[in-house]
Amino acid sequence: MFASITSGTIHGIRSQLIHVEVDVSKGLPCFQMVGLPNSEVREARERVRVALKNAGIQMPPMCVNVNFSPADLRKEGSLLDLPVAVGILAALRHLPPENVTDTLIIGELGLNGEVKPVRGVLPIVREARKQGISCCILPRENAAEGAAVQDMEVIGVSDIREAIAFLQTEKAVRHELIAPTKIDVNMLFERKKSEASLDFAEVSGQQTVKRAAEIAAAGFHHLLIIGPPGSGKTMIARRLPTILPPLSLEESMEVSTIYSIAGMLPPEAALITGRPFLAPHHTITGQALAGGGKIPVPGMVTLAHRGILFLDEMPEFKRETLDILRQPLEDRQIQLARSTGNYTYPADFMLVGAMNPCPCGYYPDMHQCSCTPYEVHRYQERISGPILDRIDICAEAASIEVKDLTTHVMEEDSERIRNRVMASRIMQQKRFAGTGLRFNADMGVKDIRKYCSLRPAENRMLEQIFRQWNLTARSYHRILKVARTIADLAGQEEIREEHLMEALMFRGIDCEGQGIGSGKGNRSGQRNKAGKGKGEWRERR
Repeated sequence: MFASITSGTIHGIRSQLIHVEVDVSKGLPCFQMVGLPNSEVREARERVRVALKNAGIQMPPMCVNVNFSPADLRKEGSLLDLPVAVGILAALRHLPPENVTDTLIIGELGLNGEVKPVRGVLPIVREARKQGISCCILPRENAAEGAAVQDMEVIGVSDIREAIAFLQTEKAVRHELIAPTKIDVNMLFERKKSEASLDFAEVSGQQTVKRAAEIAAAGFHHLLIIGPPGSGKTMIARRLPTILPPLSLEESMEVSTIYSIAGMLPPEAALITGRPFLAPHHTITGQALAGGGKIPVPGMVTLAHRGILFLDEMPEFKRETLDILRQPLEDRQIQLARSTGNYTYPADFMLVGAMNPCPCGYYPDMHQCSCTPYEVHRYQERISGPILDRIDICAEAASIEVKDLTTHVMEEDSERIRNRVMASRIMQQKRFAGTGLRFNADMGVKDIRKYCSLRPAENRMLEQIFRQWNLTARSYHRILKVARTIADLAGQEEIREEHLMEALMFRGIDCEGQGIGSGKGNRSGQRNKAGKGKGEWRERR
């Protein structure tokens, strides 16, 4: 007797529907599994056998053969336990064959028959819906996750007895036994808006840095904030999500798929409805940042997809760890090669970095800084030139004055800033309609030539700056993209000189002999002073 159950598996970030084919026949008692199952899948034999026994169903002493089709795709995880058990019951005719047709079944079994939650439900259910399946049976804890897929009937079960009772009931009346799980996606997004607690109105002063944050949010540009300790760098960075454009439903599905595969989707949340904000500690390893393991799990750069990756105290990260970001920052994806295959994970995130200008944090304030030129140079050199070259905006946070804290000035709140950002976003949507681009930061060289054309006066000014600062081609294009965003925030289609000047102001990292920051760090110019002792440096001051 033969039965076929539709289920699914995950390969990297991709989902794949598979068919669990079960044949039960007379012969020597055995339980065989073929079709490239890994060790987790092979262990399902004992879990299924004991779970059925504790559910009151004794497997007869027969030959049970299970094939996972397609057979050339490696099967991983414990999500195939429930479809194997249902397949055996269907093959033994304990279940009507027509009741398991065109039904997706996923779940891990406990020895007591409990159906446990699994990872990767959302992408598998989405793939099943694309292929015309309209009903799925999932663990109860994963039911809301599956119900986020529109036009899919989702049945959540807590143990195998519920699944059997549901599948034994006629289709016309089985919904009276277990009602399908339903969620209101729009309500999820509205609830996320009401949960926002941080606000830019809490930041005193730092108008330049807040302006840089607004430009970065409008065009999804990478941002570096430099300043002394306590100047509000982290405070501003953590409020960036409050002024970013909200996730669209499509983007929410992308992000939720990643978190579902990583097993990090909150149990009470069917979808990730807010842009991710990840702030890893500087001791993070390269594997944790990029994604590691024999079968790579998504790393921080992938978990930050469509959101923000915040690196606080950026020079404290290992240089080789930071250099892993080169490819994701440029290609907006990361490619990992393992013995089990090649994996490509999305990594379209906004990089936000914060750093001090020197080890003590107070350079170039000679009254407080105790660092030698060599120490300043070595500290700033921890961030490689290629990484700095990929950062669109560099803003300097000044020391906070007492008057900024004691003067009761009504600061702009996040809502007002977000309204300007959204107006800019609408302009970008109209401009990039049908191109696949979303933000100005997504533009390539051809797109820049098309959408960032300059008048003769602006061209001459930019050519002069290019020669004077000895810019790279990448820096030239990034200045144009930032200027395009500034023009959008001003509601203007043409890029003018004032837009270019403001974009250049935020490219202090390119100024020859000026270094990181607004011309005071002297990253390259410090080399002629290297080697001087601290006492000699202090005497010169």
